Amino acid sequence: MEIINVKTGRRKEFVEITSQIEDIVRKSNVKNGICFLYVPHTTCGLTINENADPSVKKDIIDKLDELVPEDGNYSHMEGNADAHIKSSIVGHSLYVFIENGRLKLGTWQGIFLCEFDGPRIRNVWIKILKTE
Repeated sequence: MEIINVKTGRRKEFVEITSQIEDIVRKSNVKNGICFLYVPHTTCGLTINENADPSVKKDIIDKLDELVPEDGNYSHMEGNADAHIKSSIVGHSLYVFIENGRLKLGTWQGIFLCEFDGPRIRNVWIKILKTE
């Protein structure tokens, strides 16, 4: 298992980590397999989405804020209940196929750490499974 650290700079942001994951896949020398990604945190998540237009990240964050506002009427006393809910909606894990030694992503797809309670240093756990 590999671990990467991702430093976030704002309370809510999407940080693209595709190139870091690609480096780990390349170094693994696995030609065909599956790359599993997991964040061991309750206030951030992972997603695959468009990485060509930065407005997509903003639109997703804005819509999540609309659905789950920061100042909602929550019982959780730490003041970050919205972050817990948003991370549950987005999810904490992904898997991506590896084919010919590369992540099998679509043309406009990237992998993002989704921060909802930053700034923080987050860990992403990566496990590569060889399938050939």
